[in-house]
Amino acid sequence: MAILGEKEYFKGIGDIPFEGKDSDNPLAYKFYNPDQMVAGKTMREHFKFAMAYWHTLCGTGGDPFGPGTRSFPWMASTDPLQAAKDKADAAFEFITKMGFDYFCFHDFDLVEEADTLSESEKRVEQIVEYLKEKMAASGVKLLWGTANLFSHPRYMNGAGSNPNFDVVARAGAQLKIALDATLALNGENYVFWGGREGYMSLLNTRMQMEQDNIGRLMRMARDYARGQGFHGTFFIEPKPMEPMKHQYDFDAATSINFIREQGLEADFKLNIEVNHATLAQHTFQHELQVAANAGMLGSIDANRGDYQNGWDTDQFPNNVLETAEALLVFLKAGGLQGGGINFDAKTRRNSTDLEDIFIAHIGGADTFARALLVADAVMQNAQYNHLLDQRYASFSSGKGADFVSEKLQLTDLYDYSKTVGEPKQISGKQELFENILNQHL
Repeated sequence: MAILGEKEYFKGIGDIPFEGKDSDNPLAYKFYNPDQMVAGKTMREHFKFAMAYWHTLCGTGGDPFGPGTRSFPWMASTDPLQAAKDKADAAFEFITKMGFDYFCFHDFDLVEEADTLSESEKRVEQIVEYLKEKMAASGVKLLWGTANLFSHPRYMNGAGSNPNFDVVARAGAQLKIALDATLALNGENYVFWGGREGYMSLLNTRMQMEQDNIGRLMRMARDYARGQGFHGTFFIEPKPMEPMKHQYDFDAATSINFIREQGLEADFKLNIEVNHATLAQHTFQHELQVAANAGMLGSIDANRGDYQNGWDTDQFPNNVLETAEALLVFLKAGGLQGGGINFDAKTRRNSTDLEDIFIAHIGGADTFARALLVADAVMQNAQYNHLLDQRYASFSSGKGADFVSEKLQLTDLYDYSKTVGEPKQISGKQELFENILNQHL
């Protein structure tokens, strides 16, 4: 049920109902039925949908070619704390009307950063107390918090990777404040996105030192949070570039290697974003699979990119086929480890009505829900499972099974190959696998 502040910001919009696929109501779910059981869990349990504070409440539609096109009513106050409270009221009205259970934030999404560190900390502490009241009244929870260590000019050369220790120390101080806020709000996880943790040129970069310094900062953050009683998971969110030429958290495989190199594997997993996967020239499902293989599939930032644009457009997900392929990986991995699905997406610059924010999130939730139904149907398809088993059947018995059990030596492979001759050509049945998936769309 919607939780309103003193002022209702989204007038004329009530709680978003589930009405089924035949509904023509743009403000209703067609496929996302929170209580529907799929693969042993409700959709609500599978997804743990979250609202992103930054895009939903702070994104006014500005881009490199022009200022914002939207003026949100919760941004009217010139007093930073009152503006933060108004924004919180709008946030919880939106989240509860959507029927979501979670939100995510950067520290200075919640309240405007002040001129000094101490004043900034005081502002964060004040708005955290207000958010506690909103959360208690609504039952909404914090999926994860994070610190914006990339927007301020002080971080032009990175935060943890900065060549100036004073900037690294300031990043650590801001990180502590963000962790304190996350802890105070009973956040379930904490995310590191290294927006400027990378380099523009190796000519002036000591890569090993920069990466090791990021690792030191993350270990400090882990030790501090654990010492304060934090039992959640830390996530690293991979991204290949933009704004840096090369970022140290390039993709899932790179980030997993970093986690292991820095001794963080007991506490850290990955938060995979769709648009970041495609910027790294991977598919979303590939990045999920790499994370799942390593036991590090922690959380998801749901969005999409534009295949004709080479940057992070953060559009709402709407491709059921691609999402279904990704959710096949999701289901086979047993779901997420600690996290949920955060809509790190923004309405388009020319979508200027407040209802557009609802319509976009409804479409995103329906895309994931419909894709989940498709993925579950495919996993229960006998032909699909038989084909997959048959493709790898040679490793289930005989010498193939001995190979998997590491009972063979290289000379055994040599002797075996001499006896069997040229291997038979076996079709991968690619088109048949694709047709089975399409059959369930």
